[in-house]
Amino acid sequence: MTSTDAPDQTGSTGHAHPTPKQYVNIAIVLAILTALEVSTYFLDFGVIAIPLLVVLMVVKFLYVAGWFMHLKFDSPIYSRLMYTGLAFALVLYAIMAIVTLFDHAPMI
Repeated sequence: MTSTDAPDQTGSTGHAHPTPKQYVNIAIVLAILTALEVSTYFLDFGVIAIPLLVVLMVVKFLYVAGWFMHLKFDSPIYSRLMYTGLAFALVLYAIMAIVTLFDHAPMI
């Protein structure tokens, strides 16, 4: 077998890769979500700004991890690990937000 011969892939359980059109569609969705995130800096969303940013962050994470990191097509264990990490990050963020919200006591 020479170095230019391709390995035999008969019987492999590969997946069909997304088409360029699908990548462009996902990029457009991500651009719209990013524009919405940036708009929170310029427009006053009030008390909904932080929850909106967290939701947008999660949605963008799922799109990027699922499509551009190909987790949608890989073994489910990789998706579970990634989503577990996301859940831990959200819990840590919530804990820190609560601590900073209620921590007004002077340090001794």
